[in-house]
Amino acid sequence: MLYSKKVMEHFKNPQNHGKIEDADGIGKVGNPTCGDVMYIYIKVKDKIIEDVKFETFGCVAAIATSSMGTELIKGKTVDEALSLTNKAVAEALEGLPPAKMHCSLLVEQGVKSAIEDYLKKNAF
Repeated sequence: MLYSKKVMEHFKNPQNHGKIEDADGIGKVGNPTCGDVMYIYIKVKDKIIEDVKFETFGCVAAIATSSMGTELIKGKTVDEALSLTNKAVAEALEGLPPAKMHCSLLVEQGVKSAIEDYLKKNAF
């Protein structure tokens, strides 16, 4: 399986890796078929995602898509981040092998889960 240079960069040097202890929203998603588990933590101020971190237990593609997904939503409004798609993540990584597209879907679901958690905690 061949990965793009961009995928390998994000795998070897993941951006936003770690945990936010006092996160405003936490998303946890997993894929029972492949065993990947992903946590997305967001810190929100004035409806803007000021900080985002991830902890992913999985393959090269799972880690790379987590890294890229967090990069794509950092500094965005909550509404903008909700529109993140797995296709956008894969394109930003210059493609993923078809068998690994589910990893980008996990990121999309994880971001949405973290935002839903934030919105539930901050219902107006």
